[in-house]
Amino acid sequence: MSKNLVIVESPAKAKTIEKYLGKDFKVLASYGHVRDLIPKDGAIDIEHDFQMKYQMIERNEKHVEKIIKFLKKADTLYLATDQDREGEAIAWHLYELLVEKGALKDQTVSRIVFHEITKRAIVEAVKNPREIATDLVHAQLARRALDHLIGFKLSPVLWEKIRIRKLSAGRVQSPALRLIVERELEIKAFESKEYWTIESDLNAEGQKFKGKLTFLSGEKISQFSINNKKAEKKLSKAANGILKIEKIEKKKRKRNPAPPFITSTLQQEASRKLGFSAQRTMIVAQQLYEGIEIDGEGVGLISYMRTDSVVLAQEALVEIREVIAEKYGADSVPDEPRSFKNKTKNAQEAHEAIRPTSARREPSDLKKALSRDQFRLYELIWKRTIACQMIHATIDTVSIDLSAGTPKNMFRANGSTIAIPGFMEVYQESFEDNDKKAKTDDDNKGLLPLCPHPANTTGPRLHQA
Repeated sequence: MSKNLVIVESPAKAKTIEKYLGKDFKVLASYGHVRDLIPKDGAIDIEHDFQMKYQMIERNEKHVEKIIKFLKKADTLYLATDQDREGEAIAWHLYELLVEKGALKDQTVSRIVFHEITKRAIVEAVKNPREIATDLVHAQLARRALDHLIGFKLSPVLWEKIRIRKLSAGRVQSPALRLIVERELEIKAFESKEYWTIESDLNAEGQKFKGKLTFLSGEKISQFSINNKKAEKKLSKAANGILKIEKIEKKKRKRNPAPPFITSTLQQEASRKLGFSAQRTMIVAQQLYEGIEIDGEGVGLISYMRTDSVVLAQEALVEIREVIAEKYGADSVPDEPRSFKNKTKNAQEAHEAIRPTSARREPSDLKKALSRDQFRLYELIWKRTIACQMIHATIDTVSIDLSAGTPKNMFRANGSTIAIPGFMEVYQESFEDNDKKAKTDDDNKGLLPLCPHPANTTGPRLHQA
């Protein structure tokens, strides 16, 4: 019988970890939570410091019994559930349950965490155990209490009004619904106003581009400057025929890469680039994290996928920079590793960003071992991670002011070219159509003909907004 018993949440993860630790370790899965609040009123005593009453989850009872069986001959128990609040709570619940059942005698109990399922990370975690983090446990218990207290009262209302059983209301659904309702009320109360934007289809030296009306009769165009269709004839006359170039302005600017993925940005990019739902993204990411069979061995391909930290481990940075130098040239590596700051105030800095466990595992090398979804998501993560440590892109931007008949009526055309691609050679972040960053970004605008003579227009077009 193994002297050391390790408990994780997933059976797939258990197999991979047991191979790394060797014969002196037995790794079992708890299959998630082992106990929960009793499913009735009175589970939380709000009159006595919100004391919570639990019962074992029936479907996991057999897994707990198996853990107790192997624990009898073990010297050490390692609680290796996931490193987030939920995982910390699972470890605490299991410990409390084992104490309650008298299964713990003289065994040493330790909490271990790891951010990736690799041999190095697992061995390092075993060497550096810690105690259960009670602050994380309390955070999860508070969330569960809110779910129960709110849901126990609201869910039956949903069943009655909507007549669909099993609909749930809780700390997430209820505020989210409130936000949706408030937004819907704002939309209904909105007073629409008519306004027009004016663009001209331009052509110079056989190259087509667009100019936007920016000044009319010497006054700068604002959103509601042109607020009716009656101005069409006047504007058509002002913009039709020959436009004269008044000013050409060239600038160079730098664009830095996006930070490595956190949970929310991974879900957003997977939706935009791959068409994945958030649930589909997390299911595939879980598979990549827990381990894929490669050359007869289970290998965890990415770090933990539930994180709000953009920090990368030092050893990962070293390997990423080496891969960039080898694959894209030494000039593509900045002098110092890039560091990123979390926008979230309470980000869990102890976690890492989502990254490949080894930057040397290129997506093309793993394609045969991965399903289509696994390959596409891994490729997305790999490219984003590599790109975040490459040099900035250098963009040549050009703005041209063109007068229509008089300098008081002015069109502006913008464009850009990529002088040095830098990180854009590997990866470019995508944006929603209404994203402010996308609207102000000139990188994807067309090229402009830098001609010294007047450009010809094919006539104005009016677009109603």
